[in-house]
Amino acid sequence: MSYQVLARKWRPRTFEEMVGQEHVLKALINGLDNGRLHHAYLFTGTRGVGKTTLARIIAKCLNCEKGVSSKPCGECSACRAIADGRFVDLLEVDAASRTKVEDTREMLDNVQYLPTNGRYKVYLIDEVHMLSTHSFNALLKTLEEPPPHVKFLLATTDPQKLPVTILSRCLQFNLKNLNPERIVNHLQHVLGQENIPFEEEALWSLGRAADGSMRDALSLADQAIAHGGGQVTAAEVNAMLGTLDRHAVVDICESVARGDASDALARVEVLAEHAPDYAEALGDMLSFWHRVAIAQTAPDALDQSHADHHRVLALAAELDREAVQLYYQITLLGRRDLPFAADPRSGFEMVLLRLLAFRPVAGESVPTKPKGTSAGPSSPAAVEAAASAKKSEPVTPAPPVVGGLERSSRQTAAAPSAPDNAPEPVAEDDRPPWEVYEESQNTVPDSREFVSDDRNQPGVAVPASGVLPSAGSDREPNVPHRPISSSIPRESTGRAAEIVAKLDARPRLDDEEPTDLAAPLMPARPQKGKIQPERIGLSGLSPETWHDVYLGLDCSGLLQNIAANLYFLDVEGHQLSFVLDENNSSLFNEGLSQRVEELLSGYFDASVQVVIRVGAVPGETPWQILMRQREERRQAAIQSLRQDTNVRSMMETLGGTLVEESVKPVD
Repeated sequence: MSYQVLARKWRPRTFEEMVGQEHVLKALINGLDNGRLHHAYLFTGTRGVGKTTLARIIAKCLNCEKGVSSKPCGECSACRAIADGRFVDLLEVDAASRTKVEDTREMLDNVQYLPTNGRYKVYLIDEVHMLSTHSFNALLKTLEEPPPHVKFLLATTDPQKLPVTILSRCLQFNLKNLNPERIVNHLQHVLGQENIPFEEEALWSLGRAADGSMRDALSLADQAIAHGGGQVTAAEVNAMLGTLDRHAVVDICESVARGDASDALARVEVLAEHAPDYAEALGDMLSFWHRVAIAQTAPDALDQSHADHHRVLALAAELDREAVQLYYQITLLGRRDLPFAADPRSGFEMVLLRLLAFRPVAGESVPTKPKGTSAGPSSPAAVEAAASAKKSEPVTPAPPVVGGLERSSRQTAAAPSAPDNAPEPVAEDDRPPWEVYEESQNTVPDSREFVSDDRNQPGVAVPASGVLPSAGSDREPNVPHRPISSSIPRESTGRAAEIVAKLDARPRLDDEEPTDLAAPLMPARPQKGKIQPERIGLSGLSPETWHDVYLGLDCSGLLQNIAANLYFLDVEGHQLSFVLDENNSSLFNEGLSQRVEELLSGYFDASVQVVIRVGAVPGETPWQILMRQREERRQAAIQSLRQDTNVRSMMETLGGTLVEESVKPVD
């Protein structure tokens, strides 16, 4: 007999043999045992999680000769035929290869016929999302109301591509990915039954590489058996998958935790012989620090998907929580900066050196006062003397420091002892060390903090503003005005000196009152808080007063546009006659005429009738009046600009011209 691969040989034949998917099995088992059978089931999930397997088990349950139940006998002719793939009433359709509507119609033509041997005719459509739109449309009616002897079982890896009309006609079950721990347990059972020797670490590597798919795990196990010559070892599996040996990464992390730089770099040298992906190595280190942090905080929540969990627990007991957090942050930043390193290995080694260089400070009390100083208040004379002495001494910029990180013993020994009159030491930074480290990597000194001033002594730094505001002042500091000519070199040309002299001689803009260049543009609609136009009665309506009536109307949008382009003709009783400007009448209709009538009735507090005809207007409409007034204000603004002293000085000095098209009145 020919060899059968593990994925087919160990394919579940009953619900009890299924691994995982308890949330789906519970619903299916209860439905089968209670006789609550749906006519269409949809199974979704990634590859190799049991979609088609579940469908075949359901087909067994429905057609078992001993009756419909969740436990088929597996011995009757129907169960054996389904297991062998030769049951005539189980029609498996590969939608990926039969996407045309003609294939779907040919399948549905046989739906009306009763099953040949079984109790139900079961249609298993795999990768149903590959069907065409016309095929889905042809399937809709039959899927909604199939004959009582027909069941549809649909399977797909991409349910988002299914029409919502298909989804609404099916019971949908989403099969989850299997975690590595469950996959490893099943692989141990399978390899034990197959009498294949294995290493547990190798199975963990296979479980992680399977990415939640049991079929992929069994296929990789077959490949590992062939690669290892009949056995599954960690070294052979890592070589086959091209992955790093996790023990090597854990060894490096333990060397870093001990502070042994030589051992850590020696292990990197061994790791480099296998040409590893250093970004993947940093990712494994991040995963390791993450699990150590979880083991320190909540040991019961530690992920057991790795075989080195005992080493994680041991290291979690030795390290401080602050150190683990700092290690994680440094590794994370190092992985981010790895593409910018000269080469991946040097970037990886620099991350290790940073892990060894930075350590959280031990919890020591920091004195708030230097030795030899009194805790009581100083006298005013002493304070004044200290202030004058401090002024006379040059200010030396302090070297950059990283708060919260311990210094080397050499720096501590070389530091001079503090004098008795030394200033108070800065309190220790109480931020977490990983935040301090990240700030030290990203902080750039602000060059605007201090600027030199030639009016002060050499070497003395003063604030950039020059003058400090008084306490509680909400105004900008009164910086003395310096003439522009003081910043022009002596050897400047005569033309430049002449221009600068004129600019210095002109009046300063901030010493003058702002010039009213133009009156505000009258708004098309009265604004809130403004004085409303005097309301005009129906008897006072005329072509001259229609503009004032328009300003008092409460309208907007298209209705406002129509009213603005109306010209009032006359009034006879309660009938008002208007002419609509033919150039702005493309959107006018009878409905708008009725809305204008309602608008004017509300304005005059009386029922009026409006007659509007389209044509040439004999006078100015409200819109034309507003445009004329706007242009008059614009011309007045242009004239005001030409007469402005500052503008004229700039035009004469710089040879500029006024662009009249850019002058616009402010509404």
